[in-house]
Amino acid sequence: MSERDTFIKEFRGQTIGSVTNQSTTEESFQNEVLRPILKLQNDLFIASFSNYVAKNKADFYGYTVEKKIAVIENAIQKDIKFRNALKGMIMALFTLDEYAVYIKNSSNINKRMMSMLIERLKSQVQLFELKEK
Repeated sequence: MSERDTFIKEFRGQTIGSVTNQSTTEESFQNEVLRPILKLQNDLFIASFSNYVAKNKADFYGYTVEKKIAVIENAIQKDIKFRNALKGMIMALFTLDEYAVYIKNSSNINKRMMSMLIERLKSQVQLFELKEK
């Protein structure tokens, strides 16, 4: 294992969630790789989404919670440039072996990544309400 890979694994922290012999490769990847990265990068995701709404949704802070949640979902699902930037923030913390797993099943892993990120941002929607005061 290279110095970079060792550093990244230590930097990200422990597996979040259970991984058993019955876990699929995708489930293992999600709990061993994606969840720790999403947790580590959370503040960056919040800042990135705040910047996104500042540039694209000037009236976002006046929206209802339901509308804000819809904007979060829509931004990540439909805005390809924004989604690719978010994917880059996650993939930058893959080891080479993890990247090899990712490229074998990138479509399903991308869906998991974005779904988990949407849920993470939606669960923190109150952080986007604080700015309107």
